[in-house]
Amino acid sequence: MTPRNRLLLLPIFVFIFSLTTLPAMAELPNFTELAKKAGPAVVNISTQKKVEVAPRNQPGMEKFFKDNPRTPLDDFFKQFERYFGDRRARPEPQRSLGSGFIISPDGFIATNNHVVEGADKINVNILDEKGDYESYDAKIIGTDPLTDLALLKIDAKRDLPTLKLADFSKVEVGQWVLAIGNPFGLDHTVTSGIVSALGRNISNNPYDNFLQTDASINPGNSGGPLLNLKGEVIGINTAIIARGQGIGFAIPSSTVKDIITKLKTDKKIRRGWLGVSITDVDPNMAQALGLKEAEGAFIAQVVPGQPAAAAGLLEGDIITKVNDQPIADASELIRTVSSLNPGSTASFTVYRKDKFITVKVKLGERDSGQKTQPSQKAPKGSEQDIDALGFSLSPLSAKEAQALGLKDVRGLLITNVLDEGIAASAELRPGDVILEANLTPVNSIKEFMNIIKTQGKKRGAVLLKIVRQQQTMFRTMSLEK
Repeated sequence: MTPRNRLLLLPIFVFIFSLTTLPAMAELPNFTELAKKAGPAVVNISTQKKVEVAPRNQPGMEKFFKDNPRTPLDDFFKQFERYFGDRRARPEPQRSLGSGFIISPDGFIATNNHVVEGADKINVNILDEKGDYESYDAKIIGTDPLTDLALLKIDAKRDLPTLKLADFSKVEVGQWVLAIGNPFGLDHTVTSGIVSALGRNISNNPYDNFLQTDASINPGNSGGPLLNLKGEVIGINTAIIARGQGIGFAIPSSTVKDIITKLKTDKKIRRGWLGVSITDVDPNMAQALGLKEAEGAFIAQVVPGQPAAAAGLLEGDIITKVNDQPIADASELIRTVSSLNPGSTASFTVYRKDKFITVKVKLGERDSGQKTQPSQKAPKGSEQDIDALGFSLSPLSAKEAQALGLKDVRGLLITNVLDEGIAASAELRPGDVILEANLTPVNSIKEFMNIIKTQGKKRGAVLLKIVRQQQTMFRTMSLEK
């Protein structure tokens, strides 16, 4: 085929290509009607609070005047105030902007706690039926810093447009979303994108369970809604990664519904309390304990006198369900228990010594926990190298226990760890004291090796409970090559 013929065929190929792309282009959503319908229920929130501002060019002077309200120098400085003003620290207004949305016709508004936290005055602007702004003073009904949610109330003269919270269980990665808010003071800005991920934890807070989106989220969007194509709120926009682009986070509608309902009813949040110290179940731990899947929350410690202890939950138990709801990890257990009412009774499915059992627990109210230290005497013995495991052990002596700050003389002291070996891979260190192997107390090397040769050989791993610098922790030792 000559070059001339190829050029003649090029428009035909372009035409065919454009026809094949038309169906794909037709599938792109049109957000116009959604923005018109949802926009009036989105509000702009401005806050004002007074903060102490130091006088310029006089570092440290505001502290001097605060600590010395009346000094011989006061009269000297007073004569300059007539010309230069009072140079002492004084409260000045600090303003900030955010977003929110109306959840009921009588003026209840959902937003972020950090949008209104510490505010002396809160002003809410809403669109009226003509598209003009109405301004209202708002009062805080309740806040929950742990989930960063707040509930406001304005007294409007009419029934207000509202947005409905979506069923979060139907939210899927990849679905289209629309964000409406007040970024950088640019009111009712609309941006679109998709759900990028679910279940994000961005601050090591057990209450973090964010939805991630690539819809453009900026300062001022906080508290505003993230909508699905039905106009339902699937999340409240709350955080961004400053160094990232197209990475925003929203609080799931399921959390919003639970917290806002409680704030509206009780004006505060009361959380269920179990009274345990927990950790995630990793594959090695599951293998060591004979659990098929690495799921659930492992109880590392039970607080004496708390609900878990009263109900008979034990150290070493793995909680896999609460009220038949599967528990994936420790954070999910905290969120699930916290969502239950103090004083209510919950059913816990527990994996204990190769069996699943059910334990009923009457929950307390969330409070600071206490740590426990078991007491048990241990026989003495001599140090022994266990070459295959890469460390040396000896039964703990009274003198060694005292040197390590331990009250009880029990367990096996790790005296040496090879640089390369099973013990080193399990992050064991000289000075660690092994209290239990696979939840069984070990006070002699013979007891320890018996567990290694039986359960360890069968499962390929052993879970060790150790004390390190007076702190109890668990380490899993894999025995597989």
